[in-house]
Amino acid sequence: MRESRLPLFYRSWLIVAAAFAALPAAGQPPSASAQALPGTAASRHEGIWKAAVPPRPMRAEFDGLDPLGLAAGAKIKADCSLNWIDPNDGKRYCFSSGTSLEFFLDEPQAHIDRARAAWRKLTDR
Repeated sequence: MRESRLPLFYRSWLIVAAAFAALPAAGQPPSASAQALPGTAASRHEGIWKAAVPPRPMRAEFDGLDPLGLAAGAKIKADCSLNWIDPNDGKRYCFSSGTSLEFFLDEPQAHIDRARAAWRKLTDR
């Protein structure tokens, strides 16, 4: 039998792509086994990345909107499963994604200032 000429990297990605193709399409309910535990992220159709969604809404700055989204002029609602508490003033900021949080942490004060300016414009209307 002839061995594949594709490098290992490409063969690995083909396997990953095939695995993703086997996942249910967006908007389709998860399988019955994923719904087995009431109150879990799977039973609320939130996926594995939202496994630690708070049971009750958390109080956060900007009404729980993502500060980076606000600074960019977009209202992106965050569920506070990803959040950061400013050690200087104890205020909580919620993020819609891990990428948003990581980028925010590069210069938190600068991002807070930009988000605060955008929030003032948004709430003054």
